[in-house]
Amino acid sequence: MISATDSSDVPRPAARRARDAARLARIFGETLPETTRDERGDDPDERGSVDDWLRSQVPPHHG
Repeated sequence: MISATDSSDVPRPAARRARDAARLARIFGETLPETTRDERGDDPDERGSVDDWLRSQVPPHHG
């Protein structure tokens, strides 16, 4: 039988939530980024188009 203290609906103290979150982040890494892609600035390394990537993959003898 499940007691009321075993229920996931019971709020946990803030210190335990923070400790659990830190432990999960250590084990699994950050599951969700702090900001979304549209909130972040453009990365100059990622601004190339798909065509640029395709052209960079062409072997030299197909020049």
